[in-house]
Amino acid sequence: MFKNVPGPVLMIGSSVCFATGGMLVKSVPWPAFAINGMRCIIAALVIMAYMKLSGTRFRVNRTVAIGAVCLCATTFLYAVANKLTTAGNVIVLQFTSPIFVMLWSRLFFKKRPKRLDILACVFVFAGVIVFFIDSLSAGNMLGNALAIMSGATFAGVYLMNEGKGAHPLSSVLLADFMSFIISVPWLFKTDFPATGAKGWISILILGLVQVGVAYVFFTEGIKKTRPVTASLLSVVEVVLNPVLAAVFMNETLSPLSYIGAFIIVVSVTAYNVILARLGSGTAEEERKSQ
Repeated sequence: MFKNVPGPVLMIGSSVCFATGGMLVKSVPWPAFAINGMRCIIAALVIMAYMKLSGTRFRVNRTVAIGAVCLCATTFLYAVANKLTTAGNVIVLQFTSPIFVMLWSRLFFKKRPKRLDILACVFVFAGVIVFFIDSLSAGNMLGNALAIMSGATFAGVYLMNEGKGAHPLSSVLLADFMSFIISVPWLFKTDFPATGAKGWISILILGLVQVGVAYVFFTEGIKKTRPVTASLLSVVEVVLNPVLAAVFMNETLSPLSYIGAFIIVVSVTAYNVILARLGSGTAEEERKSQ
């Protein structure tokens, strides 16, 4: 279905969908675990529909299970962190994932990061720090710590297409069901009638778009994109998340934020232009060559 769509384009599309998360999670008056479980079961329906339309069969093996556990942990850590600290803090701290991608690649796949990857990370992180220099000190420390942990587990999600027998869509579907099952006790304690129209609309968008459609784009894009490249492209979410909060939640952006955004966009664009000129292979091509 997305055969002719470049991997980076799909990864950017997934980041745009992911970026709605911080704003929407805060607008639902439920416990974090209940929000995550409900959005994931809705997303599971989207994933199953896509697998049916694309003729994709569900698979279960060790690699699929590891990817599912990483994703399940990421969604819970993200939801809880958003309730404990600012949406901006969560997304910028989760963006530590490129460093963890390099670390996990070295530890588990014996791959050394390329100099270009490291250089791109340095410039992108510099932009991220400038973007959030006025807000990184704010927020709950536990929430900030959980956000960093979500960066570590999200790195595992980026790498779930690397192992033998990997099948990202199956990992996502399994993770969605795992998340829903874990959240059941909190769902029983949730006051659904008092949620209100705004809360239910937010839940539906979280499930259909922020998780469901986002991971359809993500799983198709990651097949055609190197893990480090994919994680760096998630910078779109880093910038767009607080912008949406500024537009819909009346939060303000400082002049430094605009400078940081400029550094980030230029760095990621230059990185991908250089990769294209060097003719770097996709994640799938690299895996087949091993």
